[in-house]
Amino acid sequence: MPAESATLAFEAIGTGWQVDSRAPIAADTVRRMNAVIEDFDRTWSRFRPDSLVTEVASRSGEWTFPDEAPALVELYSAMHAATAGAMSPLVGASLSHLGYGAGYSLVPGAGTLASPDWDRMDWDGTRLRTRQPLELDIGAAGKGLLVDMIVDLLEQDGVEQIVVDASGDLRHSGGEPVRVALEHPYDTTKAIGIATLADGALCASASNRRAWGSGLHHVLDARTGEPVDEVVATWVTAETAMVADAVATALFFTPADQLAGYVDFEHVRMLTDGRAELSSGFPGELFR
Repeated sequence: MPAESATLAFEAIGTGWQVDSRAPIAADTVRRMNAVIEDFDRTWSRFRPDSLVTEVASRSGEWTFPDEAPALVELYSAMHAATAGAMSPLVGASLSHLGYGAGYSLVPGAGTLASPDWDRMDWDGTRLRTRQPLELDIGAAGKGLLVDMIVDLLEQDGVEQIVVDASGDLRHSGGEPVRVALEHPYDTTKAIGIATLADGALCASASNRRAWGSGLHHVLDARTGEPVDEVVATWVTAETAMVADAVATALFFTPADQLAGYVDFEHVRMLTDGRAELSSGFPGELFR
């Protein structure tokens, strides 16, 4: 960002955020931004006892979700199809079984737990009907969606030259492009490359983040409940952070060419053996 830019840093949804803009953000806009984040967390968090998602996990029934739900469910449906069921918003119970649940026990149960089938839930716009308690987890796209919602709010309030960074999920709007280092998943003091972001989103996912125990991390194959072990990190650029976030997870399960028919994106993907692939249109480079 230019030298005259302003920075707002805060914690939200369990991670650090930074919002850069050309000028300081008005207090009323900050209040509305905080309200959007609180409403989102109270709806979608599986770690809050008072959230709507926690209620869905307690019993079968029918619920009304906010206006962002249809786009999120449509994207998840596409990624579920593209990954042959490996990516699913029903992976929450599998994560909890491995110790990554509301109590943060980080103590895994015996074996693994496959996620329920997609047909256990029925979405109609903002309305969800379930036939059993279901532990939803939208972590594969939800943070990106919230980044988009914050950028939309800031743009509506006339904020200019925006960069929102939610711990690896970035969205840029207006002003000079920004250069972003691609953090090496095996050595966080180094980068494997660099990307240039201009009026779009860049999201990263890595299995070394949110890892615990032996071989346990947050990227699970919903079909088996097992952590993936062939891909270690991904970086994706797309028009929106929600899409970039979702594809960054889907690439752990599926080659890029199998996702290309569903959404537009560019990517870098690093395998656990250290090899990396770079799509032809990715706005950046890998260091050799």
